[in-house]
Amino acid sequence: MSDDLVNIEVNGVPLKARKGQMIMQVTDPANIYIPRFCYHEKLTIAANCRMCLVEVEKAPKPMPACATPVTEGMKVFTKSPKAVAAQRATMEFLLINHPLDCPICDQGGECELQDLAMGFGRDIARFSERKRVVKDKNLGPLISTDMTRCIHCTRCVRFGLEIQGYPQMGTTGRGEHMEVGTYIEQSVDHELSANIIDLCPVGALNNKPFRYHARAWEMQQQPLVSPHDAFGTNLYAHTLRGRIMRMVPRENEAINETWIADRDRFGFEGIYSGERVTQPLMRVDGALQEVEWEAALTAAAEGLQRTIAGHGAASAGFLSSPTATVEEMYLLARIARGLGSGNVDHRLRQLDFRAQETESAYPSLGMPIAGVDLLEGVLIIGSNLRHEMPMLAHRIRKAALKGAKVAFLNPRVFEYMFPVAAYGLAEHDLVGNLAAVVHAAAAAANQPVPAGLPAGATVTDDHRSVAAVLAQGTRRAVLLGNLAQRHPAYSELKRLGGLLASLTGARLALLTEGPNAAGAYLAGAVPHRGPGGATVQPGLSARAMLDSALKAYVLFGGIDPALDLGAGADSLRSADFVVAATTHLPASLREVAHVVLPIGSFAESSGTYVNIEGRWQSWAGAAKLLGDSRPGWKVLRVLANLLAVPGVDYVSSEEVREALRSACGEGLTTPNGGAGGTAPGAAAGSAAAASATRGGAGGGGAANGAAVPTGPWIDIPPYEIDVLVRGSEALGKTKDGRLARDVI
Repeated sequence: MSDDLVNIEVNGVPLKARKGQMIMQVTDPANIYIPRFCYHEKLTIAANCRMCLVEVEKAPKPMPACATPVTEGMKVFTKSPKAVAAQRATMEFLLINHPLDCPICDQGGECELQDLAMGFGRDIARFSERKRVVKDKNLGPLISTDMTRCIHCTRCVRFGLEIQGYPQMGTTGRGEHMEVGTYIEQSVDHELSANIIDLCPVGALNNKPFRYHARAWEMQQQPLVSPHDAFGTNLYAHTLRGRIMRMVPRENEAINETWIADRDRFGFEGIYSGERVTQPLMRVDGALQEVEWEAALTAAAEGLQRTIAGHGAASAGFLSSPTATVEEMYLLARIARGLGSGNVDHRLRQLDFRAQETESAYPSLGMPIAGVDLLEGVLIIGSNLRHEMPMLAHRIRKAALKGAKVAFLNPRVFEYMFPVAAYGLAEHDLVGNLAAVVHAAAAAANQPVPAGLPAGATVTDDHRSVAAVLAQGTRRAVLLGNLAQRHPAYSELKRLGGLLASLTGARLALLTEGPNAAGAYLAGAVPHRGPGGATVQPGLSARAMLDSALKAYVLFGGIDPALDLGAGADSLRSADFVVAATTHLPASLREVAHVVLPIGSFAESSGTYVNIEGRWQSWAGAAKLLGDSRPGWKVLRVLANLLAVPGVDYVSSEEVREALRSACGEGLTTPNGGAGGTAPGAAAGSAAAASATRGGAGGGGAANGAAVPTGPWIDIPPYEIDVLVRGSEALGKTKDGRLARDVI
C-alpha cells in the first residue's frame, strides 16, 4: 500500500482514501450519500450546519463527515441508528426558526432543506415559541433576499472571500441573533456575485429578475454556451413554454467549473428587449415597412446583384458580429466569395490589421483553460480582464493564490482581487512601455536586444519588475487583451508581445472579442483566409471596408453601427444598399438599413462556438423564435440560393458544421489545434520569431523605422459589449451597468 493511502470502511464497504481527506471527500466519489448544507467542494470547510453527522467506531459521539479526516482502519456508519438520530436532531434544530412559506418560496422544488426535511424531518414540531424574523437586505438588482430563511451555512460568505476575493458578505451577532449580510448596506457588485444564488441551499438568496415567474418543475432545461466572451462558459437555459426564464451554470471542470459570470446569467434578457426585431422590413418611400419573407429576401438578393453588376464585386462588403455561430459565418463567407468579393470580416472594433498575415490558424489561449490555474508567471497586456473575460480572471486569480506572479501593463489602473506582483501604467505610450519591458527581459536573460525594437526605450524599475514576472517557474504566458486589440498600433503590440514570449520561453495568448472569434477564422470570415485557413484572394478588413465607403454592405448578427464599429458608421449612411440580418434593430441600424431580415438569437437556433482554447461546442435551440424571425443559417442558405451560390443546399446546421469541420481537418477541430500567436504551421512556442522576423507584415512600420500609429481607442464596459447585455434591464441597473466608455 502506498504511504499516501489509508484503508477505511464505510457502511461495511472497504475504500481507499488519501491521507488528510475528510470522510465526505471519500464517500462522495463512492456514491455514498451523506446529507449536508454548508459543505461545497469548491469552498473551504466550515462545519456549520452539522447535518453530516455520522457514526465513527470508537468515537464517543457522532462526527461531522465534512471535517473529520480519515485514518487507517477507520469504520464509518452513515445510516446507523446513532447517525440517523443525530441527523434528525440537527434537522429539527434547523427548522425551529425556518418560516413555513414553501408554497411562495422561489426555491420550492429545488430546495436542499425541503428535500432533506422530507427524509429527516418530523411530522410535528415540538417547538412552540415564537420564530425569529430577520429583516431582508437590499443586495442590488440581481439578488433578492428573504433572510428569515437563512440557515447560516455561510456558503455565500465563503464564496465572496475565496472565489471572488471581494468579501462583501459576512456575519454579525451570535447564536440565534447571528445574521448574514453586508453589515453596511450596499449592493453586491462583483462580476461573479450572483453565483451565491446557486450556492444558497435554501430560499434566502434568489434570482431577483426571475422571482415569482415560474416553478422549477414547470420548466425545461436545455444546454447552451455563453455568447458574451470567448471563454466558452457552459450554461443551462430554463424555459417555460418556449421562453427563457433564467440561466444557470452547467458544470464543466475543463472550462467554467461550476461558476458563471453575471452577464452569462442575466444577459439573455436582451433577447426580449424592446429593440428586438421580429418581422422582415424593407425601406419603401424612405421608411421601413413590414413585408413578407419572400419579398425581403428577393429584394436583398436583387440589391446585391444590382450593386455588383454596376460597380463590381469589390464594391460589396460583408460584416459579421463575432457572436454569430460558425455555421452562420461559414455561409456568410461562402456568399461573399461566391459573389466574387473577399470583403468579409468579423473584427469590427479592431483598427490595425497589418500583422494578420503572420497570425495563427485561429487566435487562441495556446493552452487548455484548466492549464491557466497552473501558470507560474503571467503578464497581461492591454486588458481590463475582469470586464473582458470574468471567468479567465477567476482562473488567473486561482493561479495567483497558488503562488503565481501576475503582472499587468495597462493604460489605466484596474482593480484586481488577487496579489499583483507588478503593474506597469502606460497611460500615453503602451507600445513604448512594452518595448522597454522587452529590453528589460533581454537584459535579465543576458540576450541581445531583438532586431527591429523601437529605439530609445527608457527602462525603469517598473519595467524590470514587469519583466521579472516572466522569469518565474517554467509555465509562463503573455496575454494580449481586448484593449490591446483595439489599439491603433495592435501590430506593434503583438510583435513585441511575441518577442517577449520568445525571450522568456512563455506562450503568447490572444484574448479575442466576442464568443466566436476563433470560429470566425476557421469559417473563413476574415478577408485573408478561407475556411480552414485556405489560401484566397485577400479582401478588405472591416476597417478598410468602412473607410472605403463601399456601395453595398451586408451586416450579419446583432450589430449596432453606433456602438460596435471601431471605424464608425458614416460609410453605411452613404451606401446605396445595406442588408441587415439581425436580431435587434437599434436606432443607428434602423437609420441605414434598406432590408432587414430578422434572425434568431443564439438561444433560439442550433449552432456552434469555438472558444479560446479551440474547443468546438455545439447546442440545439432552447427557446422559441420570436415573431416571424428565422434561424440565421437558414436565412443565409436561402439567400445563397437566390444569389446562385453553388454547393450550399444544406438541410440542417449540423450538416453545415460538418462541412466546415471537413474543410478544417482534424488538426483544427481539436482544442489547441492552432497555437495562440503562431503563424499557420509554426510551433506554439515560436510565435515571437514568426512575427518579429517578417518585415512590415509581422511588426508593422515600427520595425522598419516608421512612426507607430496613434489615435483614440476605447475601454468598453462589461455590460455594453454586445447587443444582448445592452438590452438586459437587470444588468443595466448594476454598478458596472452604469459605467461609461473610456476613450484612451
